[in-house]
Amino acid sequence: MVSAARMMTGNMAAAWGARLAEAEYVPAYPITPQTEIIEALSRWFTDGTMRGKFVTMDSEHSMVTAAGAAAAAGARVFTATSSQGLLYAMEVLFTVSGWRVPFVLVNVSRGLASPITLESDHNDVLAARDSGFLQIHCETCQEIVDSVLMAYRIGEDARVLLPVIVNMDGFTLSFTREPVVLPDASAVKEYLPPYRPKHAFIRASHPMAQGIAVLGGFIYSYFRYQQHLAAVNAIAVHEEAAAEFEKLFGRRYGFVEEHRMEDADLVLVMSNAMATRGKAAVNRLREEGMKIGLLRLRVTRPWPGEAVSAALAGRKAVAVLDQNIAPGAGGIFVTEIRSVLYGRKDAPPVLSYIGGLGGKEISAAEFDQVAEDLRRAAAGGEVPPSRLLYTGPEAEKIHALLHIAGKE
Repeated sequence: MVSAARMMTGNMAAAWGARLAEAEYVPAYPITPQTEIIEALSRWFTDGTMRGKFVTMDSEHSMVTAAGAAAAAGARVFTATSSQGLLYAMEVLFTVSGWRVPFVLVNVSRGLASPITLESDHNDVLAARDSGFLQIHCETCQEIVDSVLMAYRIGEDARVLLPVIVNMDGFTLSFTREPVVLPDASAVKEYLPPYRPKHAFIRASHPMAQGIAVLGGFIYSYFRYQQHLAAVNAIAVHEEAAAEFEKLFGRRYGFVEEHRMEDADLVLVMSNAMATRGKAAVNRLREEGMKIGLLRLRVTRPWPGEAVSAALAGRKAVAVLDQNIAPGAGGIFVTEIRSVLYGRKDAPPVLSYIGGLGGKEISAAEFDQVAEDLRRAAAGGEVPPSRLLYTGPEAEKIHALLHIAGKE
């Protein structure tokens, strides 16, 4: 049975994902632009639509602690945060992932202070990339609700048992209404049976014991490497979960998404909602005769190195558009892209761009500049150093103000 599409925001899509998954416990703390998610869940718990417990905590730190404790006790847990809230919980992210407790945390990406902004980039979620949480990055509202369900299926698998971050762009997606087909509730029950963990928090003799006190690097190394292997296991589990999801709901999600890549010599690499703008630029450049495609990164932890390498090897030039910045190093994803291509004889030159910081749109002119740089690199020209995509009338005004202030 296929339900009719309804218009909803990315935030509501996330809330519906938790509702369809029958999350039993939601510890929450409000933060812009995530608050709509927990407002919706609060209403549903209050009116009896959802059964379980909704609790407003005193901070994101205690919120994630409570999420991990409830998951360790066997509850299916959902929570959400954004930006500074995710950073406030950072200490506990490492703790609860080390407990090997699966739950879903939706992060609504927002640029970090200082200076402050309410719009999106990805430094918040990428600060958590080595925390032990798996990460799924969404482009559309439909993908959000679907990814929440897939995240529970993957994280709760006995081969994985890790928490999962499902990421969406603040404002760009969180408050954008798009048509969403909600999965049928009875089919969701078939896809996602009740969570019945076989391991227990108090069984310290179990080889995956949680909360155990460990002294010395030998045993510590064992537990940390076991966590790594569990994340690697998520690659095969994701494939199984994606195949079953397609069978039941008709939508297929991979580690990466290829857009017009079948004969592309030149490739843009992007993630999250800004990839929609990248696809529009690719379509326009295709009409102008350029053989260009786009590769969207969807799952970033575990890092899908084989899928990325297979998609990019043999191309003539690749441009990675990072919506993040590591000060002193440049873009974050570009280094991971280059690492999987390193040593291959058919590896293309990889160009690095930083764009969309704090929600700044990447303009058509900026995509044209990237395309021209790709064309030159493919022809054997020099690969330019990492560049900030920062042109247009607004940039000219800011440069003028900085000049007047003596800052430039």
